[in-house]
Amino acid sequence: MDNKIVYEEIQNYINANLNADLHALLLKKSPFPDISMQEIVQQIKGKQVAQKKFPFLLKEGIVFPPQLNLEQASSEKTAEYKSQILKGKTFIDLTSGFGIDAYYLSQNFDEVTLVEQNSELLNLVEHNWGVLGRKAVFINQNLEDFLNSNQKHFDVIYLDPARRDQNRNKVFLLEDLSPDILQIKEKLLSISDQVVIKLSPLIDLKYLLSVLPDIFRIEIIAVKNDVKEVVIFLSNQEKGAIAVNCINLESGEPAFEFTFEEAENSHAAYSEPEKFIYIPNNAILKAGIFNLISERLGLKKLHPNTHIYTSDQKINDFPGRILEMKVIDSKQIKKKEKFNIISKNYPLKPEEIKKKYQIKDGGEDYLIFTQSKKGKIILKSG
Repeated sequence: MDNKIVYEEIQNYINANLNADLHALLLKKSPFPDISMQEIVQQIKGKQVAQKKFPFLLKEGIVFPPQLNLEQASSEKTAEYKSQILKGKTFIDLTSGFGIDAYYLSQNFDEVTLVEQNSELLNLVEHNWGVLGRKAVFINQNLEDFLNSNQKHFDVIYLDPARRDQNRNKVFLLEDLSPDILQIKEKLLSISDQVVIKLSPLIDLKYLLSVLPDIFRIEIIAVKNDVKEVVIFLSNQEKGAIAVNCINLESGEPAFEFTFEEAENSHAAYSEPEKFIYIPNNAILKAGIFNLISERLGLKKLHPNTHIYTSDQKINDFPGRILEMKVIDSKQIKKKEKFNIISKNYPLKPEEIKKKYQIKDGGEDYLIFTQSKKGKIILKSG
């Protein structure tokens, strides 16, 4: 790999322009004869992304790839969380990309292998791992070719399949991913005790269970209430009920683990609003365990189609927001007041509600427009 981009004077120029107008910068001539302005801007973009997404790479000597590779890479937060689940002797990432997941997931393994068909990207990752002091075997090969020639067994195989087709459109079904998970599943399970696959947050869980009977665990991972990943764990060994864990990182909220058998056999209790109102986080909503939340935590739902819960006594161990609220009449809403507006199972969207009642977004108080079994209601905090 040509490391001229890490020369001190070039890095100083990059750091001095971290907040520059990149479009304007691209129109300028590079001050360095061997480095183009496009390459410089690529590094500036990389550092900007790293500040929020993977700050551990804000280290002297790190080189960043093109924008697309940065977008496709996992965040440091989700990678670090997944690393707490996996350990063993041998680990392989068959779609290493920029190597964020591999860097964290491989920390509890003795031998690490990265496979990547893009030679430039793999060389860049190998350089960065050298800067970070991490060792691995780097293999520049097509995944299918590697699987056809490989004779080794691995404790854990990790994949993050490409989720865009040849026209750059997003795809979600396993057979549409690259690689096709359903096509290579048996081969993967023949050379590993455990196969871990990162999937789109939009993937349907019931669909996964229908096409992959080898699943023994699912992790639904959100960061600050934004579901980022659905991660599935496969094994061809005998297993019991499928465990599902919902986690909302950086929220301070507890994780919620369950089995599908539990969820299917659960029943909800119902009530009109009591003193406390509970709004599940988006990892819980993704899991669709609306009755189980009610049954396990002793909460009551407002309505079969309203995924809001209530209780008279506060239940602190809840995976979501807890608000102390009361039912109000619409006439009690004053014009131009500020509220955080939530609309669930209600005819009007938040923007329509703001317009109708002439209120503004913001402030510390909440208004929830929703339905109980008795009909439409408005809840107000404070």
